Amino acid sequence: MITAITTFRLPTPITRDEARKIFLSTAPKYQGVPGLVRKVYVLSEEGDTAGGIYLWKSRAEAEAMYTEAWKAFVREKYGTDPSVTYLDSPVVVDNLTHEILSDE
Repeated sequence: MITAITTFRLPTPITRDEARKIFLSTAPKYQGVPGLVRKVYVLSEEGDTAGGIYLWKSRAEAEAMYTEAWKAFVREKYGTDPSVTYLDSPVVVDNLTHEILSDE
C-alpha cells in the first residue's frame, strides 16, 4: 500500500467551516476511484495550507490520480499548485474495522 500526502499553500487563509464546505463539494469525486482505500482532507490550524492524505492499494493507482488534469482542478479550486509525496505503507491499523492491514 502507498500513502500519498498532497499539500498546497493557499493564497489566502480559509476557516475550518470554509474548508469543510469546499471539501464536501469535492468529496464525491473520490468515491469509487480504483485503488483508493481512504482519503482524509486536512487543513492547517492557521488555515493557510490544505491537502489530503490518501491510502492507495498501489503506487500505480495513486499516480493515475495525480495527473495534469487533477493538478489543474486543484489550481482552479484553490488558486495554487499542489505537491505530492509518496510513502510506503506496509502495515495499516484500522480501528473502525478492527483490522491490521498488510499489503502482502
